Amino acid sequence: METADCVVIGAGVVGLAIAARLAATREVIVVERAATFGTETSSRNSEVIHAGIYYQPGSLKARLCRRGRDLLYAYSTERGIPHQRLGKLIVATRAEERSELDRLQALAEANRVSDLAFLDQAAVRTLEPEVDAHAGLWSPSTGIVDSHQLMLSLVGDIERAGGAIAYNAPVISGTAGEGGIRLRVGDADLFCRTVINAAGLWAPGMAHSIVGLPSSAIPRHYLAIGHYYALAGKSPFRHLVYPVPEPGGLGIHATLDLGGAARFGPDVRWIETIDYRFDDSRKAAFTAAIARYWPAVDEARLQPAHTGIRPKLAGPGGGFADFRVDGPAIHGVPGLINLFGIESPGLTAALAIAEEVEGNIPSP
Repeated sequence: METADCVVIGAGVVGLAIAARLAATREVIVVERAATFGTETSSRNSEVIHAGIYYQPGSLKARLCRRGRDLLYAYSTERGIPHQRLGKLIVATRAEERSELDRLQALAEANRVSDLAFLDQAAVRTLEPEVDAHAGLWSPSTGIVDSHQLMLSLVGDIERAGGAIAYNAPVISGTAGEGGIRLRVGDADLFCRTVINAAGLWAPGMAHSIVGLPSSAIPRHYLAIGHYYALAGKSPFRHLVYPVPEPGGLGIHATLDLGGAARFGPDVRWIETIDYRFDDSRKAAFTAAIARYWPAVDEARLQPAHTGIRPKLAGPGGGFADFRVDGPAIHGVPGLINLFGIESPGLTAALAIAEEVEGNIPSP
């Protein structure tokens, strides 16, 4: 049986960030069921660097988003990863939504995000002439990043530090025992001192496959699919444009890629199984949602782009659910760390999540 000091399950952006951080001081192997890195949640999102506005004060999401934002901007600048600090406009399209902007501004202050600015209708129109809104909040710390280049850079970090990534290597099961955890990876056995379950959408199922981990330590999870439409032709926006949040998400917002092209999404639809098929019948509802802040939207210019699925720990009407980074102090299994519910702002927070995980592992 082969042995390893530390195995990270999952080569999404969070798993790669964890492995890159740990590889500086430990022997690290990343095992990934797919043929390459970042094939699911990490590549099926808006690629937004979030400022840290929306989350419950004191939560892991709030703290790790804020810390991760700063780390990600610094890392991207240092490594030449394409990114832009474009800024985001959150809009109240009706007078009765003004109170929601006030709530968000107060929430941001509680989360130590103190650079938001309130904009009246004229100021919104000056910033984004095509946007029709009663008022807005301007977030200058919000940006975008090339998630593929970010992950490629992390892969390079892992390999330069002597770590390894095994693709087409599904983890079938695990058994917790004295001194570590035995993993069945494909048709081989691997004995590990430390296992980090960063399998994203598959993390709860992965946890259930580990003999010795109490089932009570594994939360129920919910799946929410979101659709994205690309806008054909020139973007009418220069910044990111968001409506006020809706249950389960941040509303159908407008983001830009690094080439300046606009896309809209995601919506929120609760599903039972992982299925990325695009439901184009939702186009009319998308158009109506966009028209609330961009009345000139032309449905014919909206082209299906992709879908993404968020691993959530709260279902419909369930309210706020935090990230979970569950180490032995929580579940009692030495050497195991489970990451649950790593949805948005997971991309922004990835480098800070890696710090958090490292802090849960005893020194080598």
